[in-house]
Amino acid sequence: MRKKILAASAMAAVAVLTLSACSGGDADAGGSGGDGALKIDVPDIPMMDGLGDNESEVNIIAWSGFVEPAWSDEFTAQTGCTVNRRVAGTSDEMVQLMRTGDYDLVSASGDASLRLIAGGDVQPLNLDLIPNFGDDIVEGMKGQIYDTINGKSYGIPIGRGANILQYNSEVVTEEPTSWDVAWEKDSPYAGQVTAYDAPIYIADAAVYLMAHEPELGIENPYALDEKQLAAAVDLLKQQNGIVSEYWSDPAAQITSFAGGTTALGTSWEVLRKLTEDDKFKSVLPEEGSTGWSDAWMLAAEANNPNCAYAWMDYASSPEVNGAIAMNFGMAPANAAFCETSEEAQAHCDYYNATNEDYFTKVWFWTTPIETCIDGRDPAEVTCTNFQQWTDAWLTVKG
Repeated sequence: MRKKILAASAMAAVAVLTLSACSGGDADAGGSGGDGALKIDVPDIPMMDGLGDNESEVNIIAWSGFVEPAWSDEFTAQTGCTVNRRVAGTSDEMVQLMRTGDYDLVSASGDASLRLIAGGDVQPLNLDLIPNFGDDIVEGMKGQIYDTINGKSYGIPIGRGANILQYNSEVVTEEPTSWDVAWEKDSPYAGQVTAYDAPIYIADAAVYLMAHEPELGIENPYALDEKQLAAAVDLLKQQNGIVSEYWSDPAAQITSFAGGTTALGTSWEVLRKLTEDDKFKSVLPEEGSTGWSDAWMLAAEANNPNCAYAWMDYASSPEVNGAIAMNFGMAPANAAFCETSEEAQAHCDYYNATNEDYFTKVWFWTTPIETCIDGRDPAEVTCTNFQQWTDAWLTVKG
C-alpha cells in the first residue's frame, strides 16, 4: 500500500522552476486547470512519433495492486512482453528508482509526477499511440496541472480518489458537514482525531483555511507564499493538540478505527470499505478536500519503450483499468468499465467515478514549487517549495 511520503532532497530540480504562464481553469474545479496550459521550464525530451517491434520485457514500478500476475500473464500472451514488477511504498522511492535508469514505467501520483517531469526523468507521451486513451477516459483526469506541462501530456490516467472525512458513527452520531471537527481545538472529538503523516498534508490545512480565512488569499492549496504557509502550519500545530495519532500506513489506520482509538479523521474511501463494518462512514465536507490521481509515466530513456506503450494501452482498456481500480479501491480512469457489469457499476457509484461534480471539490496532490501555480505574477511573489513544506512539517509534531 502507498505511504507517499516525500523526501526533501528530491525537490532540488523542482524548486528552481519558473512559470511563464498558468492555466486559469475553474478556481473551484480541483484547482488544476484541465487544458494543459501550465507553462514551466522543463527539459526538452523528445516524444516518440511511432512504434517499432516490441522488446521482450517491460520493467514497471507500481503501487501494490496495480500490476498483478493475472493481468501480466495475459499481457505477455498478447504482446510477447514479459512484465517485471517492482512494488514501491512511497512516491519518493518511485522517484529515486526511476532515476536509476532501470525502469521503463512508473505509476506516479501527483506528488511525484512534477518532480519527474522537471528532472527530465520522464518523456512526453504520444496519445495517438495509445488507442485506449480516448473518449471513455473521464474528462477530470485529462490535461491536469500535475502531469500535463506546456501542452504536452506526460501521464496516462489510472485512477483517482478523494481524501475524505471518515468517522465512527457510533461515536460521531450526527454526520459532519465540515472539517471543523478535525481541525478546531474545541472539537468534541479532541484526542480521537487521526491525521495524515506527510508534508503534503499541509495542503489539507490550506483547503480548510481557504473556506474559513479567505482574507489569507489562498487560491490553490499547493501554491502558498510564506505568510500562507505559516498560517497553515499554525493550524496544523493547533490540530496537533487534538490528534490521537498520525498515519501513513493504511493498515495502521484501519486498526486505529477498528480498535476505537480514533473517532474521525482524514482517510481514503477504500479504507472505510476495508473495515467491512457499517458503523464506519465517510463524507466529503463542505470545504472540499485534497485527493490523489495516479498515472503511468514513461522513462525518458526507457530501454523497452514499445512494450511500455503496449502496457499503457493494455492497462487503459476498460476491463484492465477497471480491475486495477477494483483491486486497489479507487475510481477508474476508463468510464466504459462502469458499464461492463452490475458489480462494476456498483464500484463506480461507490467511488464517484463519473461524478465530476464530486471531484470539482477535490484538489489533487501537486508538488509545491517556487512559482505560484495559482497564476500570481512570479515577478511579484514567490511561493514555497516542497523543501520548505518538509521543513515546516517537521515543526508540526514537535
